[in-house]
Amino acid sequence: MSVKDAIALRFKNLCRERGLSTNGLANLSGVTPSTAYSMLDSNRKDISVITVKKFCDGLGITLGEFFSSTEFDGLDQEII
Repeated sequence: MSVKDAIALRFKNLCRERGLSTNGLANLSGVTPSTAYSMLDSNRKDISVITVKKFCDGLGITLGEFFSSTEFDGLDQEII
């Protein structure tokens, strides 16, 4: 699994746990719904750290709390 896929999975899991839709996450985070959908799209390869921070702020968690999760354990090395 790539880092981008792990980030998307983490946000999807957090949204599911909180009963949030992608639009709900966008609204809480102050980003457009298209930004949220794009970030969670498995076909998109790039991800913005600033958007990750906005999503975390919207969910009321820190970046440390976000990345302290099993989704990020054992990721393969990214080779571009």
